[in-house]
Amino acid sequence: MKIKSRVQLRKSAKNQLLSDIKSVFGDASKQLEKSKFETANIDDLSLILVDGEPLLFQIDEFYFPTVKGVLKLGLMKNVVTVDSGAVRFVVNGADIMCPGIVAADDNIQKGDHVIIIEEAHSKPLAIGTALMPGVEMKGNTGKGVKSIHYVGDKLWNLDI
Repeated sequence: MKIKSRVQLRKSAKNQLLSDIKSVFGDASKQLEKSKFETANIDDLSLILVDGEPLLFQIDEFYFPTVKGVLKLGLMKNVVTVDSGAVRFVVNGADIMCPGIVAADDNIQKGDHVIIIEEAHSKPLAIGTALMPGVEMKGNTGKGVKSIHYVGDKLWNLDI
């Protein structure tokens, strides 16, 4: 993957982005206030580099943390937890099936972007889109979350 362009964000755009992150994740954005924000276009992805690291990527019209961004910022909202049996499928890009879900935030609505974590160590594995409300995921059948980005994909392995 090659960077097609890399431009520093204006202060107003940075403040708007921080406000958007705060609306979803609360005060997690505080540690980013003094960081340098750049936009970067790589293949078909639009990223936000924070101090040179790809911590946010564009999904639809909204920037959401990458798996590395979740790790760095310690985000724990909009979380779906999977059991250990689902881990090997999730890190290979599979959608998250309801039988593998052991917990999901109750505030998750269909279409929300979510963070998939594993049960044993609470480490993030993937980013996805909820296919049903969080309260319906546990104990249901079928797909609960469509995987968008996961540990080991081209975005995870991006070296800038």
